Amino acid sequence: MGQGTYVEDDFERDTNYIEDRVTTDGAGEHEWPVEAGRYRLVAARACPWANRAIIVRRLLGLEDAISMGICGPTHDSDSWTFDLDEGEVDPVLGIPRLKDAYEKRFPGYPRGITVPALVEISSGEVVTNDFAPMTLDLSTQWTAHHRDGAPDLYPEALRAEMDEVMERVYTEVNNGVYRCGFAGTQSAYEDAYDRLFTALDWLEERLTDRRFLMGDTITEADVRLFTTLARFDAVYHGHFKCNRQKLAELPALWGYARDLFQTPGFGDTTDFAHIKSHYYEVHRDINPTGIVPKGPDLAGWGTAHGRESLGGRPFGDGTPPGPPPEGERVDPAHNPHIGPDGVVHPS
Repeated sequence: MGQGTYVEDDFERDTNYIEDRVTTDGAGEHEWPVEAGRYRLVAARACPWANRAIIVRRLLGLEDAISMGICGPTHDSDSWTFDLDEGEVDPVLGIPRLKDAYEKRFPGYPRGITVPALVEISSGEVVTNDFAPMTLDLSTQWTAHHRDGAPDLYPEALRAEMDEVMERVYTEVNNGVYRCGFAGTQSAYEDAYDRLFTALDWLEERLTDRRFLMGDTITEADVRLFTTLARFDAVYHGHFKCNRQKLAELPALWGYARDLFQTPGFGDTTDFAHIKSHYYEVHRDINPTGIVPKGPDLAGWGTAHGRESLGGRPFGDGTPPGPPPEGERVDPAHNPHIGPDGVVHPS
């Protein structure tokens, strides 16, 4: 089956997701109750939206409460697939394609099959693929299952400002790189390019005198920005033509990105091989040959960032998570800073 097409005259993301949520008591309409062992997070390390959920789940220590299935980095126009697993079938859900879980609940599901998705294990039905509230709910609804020392990624006192920051990061940066890459006209591309770098300049200024987006500790806002920054030089700069500057040429953002990368939960969930394989092999209307570039050199991600001088502690009064479970570790061949224990070791 073909890879599908992505370029549009003026790219607009389809944001019509399954709006169900998993909440503490599941009492509302379109709500499911929090219950350890009931749901499986289906993700792909290649996808920035799914990478958010992988990071938040790890930071909060939800591995025992919510199992995780990982799709391969490439997909066709039909579905993400479990081609990394033995027999190319998810060992818990027993399905070869994520589409099977969507179709189980919504026969003839008419929209794209996206990750991350929460799937109810017993029924095999998709619960939700609404990635933005999904991670906030992991922070606010699953508190009974958080590890000791888990960070507060969505602190109540900061939510009003955080929501504004995250909205701008989403529209101008997270989605802004896609507006550049999938633009089908020169004018749409140039408008998207200008908006993207206006926002990056704003972030560069904001992060010059504060260690993290909201101050002294990591929050959901940092998770959301990090997944785009981790892909910037490897994919977005060249493949999506976001080429005014590389991330490595923006001092505050580059230091900030390295600071997060070297923080447990961030770099140890980053699979550069999957990232490059996905974008360059799947987007054949942008990269017809499917050739995956060898670069960039990843050595810089492990270098000293100097952000400690700004003060603050990534986890505040909490603690970092321990090493990732053995079955969930990124292949060190895909990220040279990961050791055999699954943890990032700065150079």
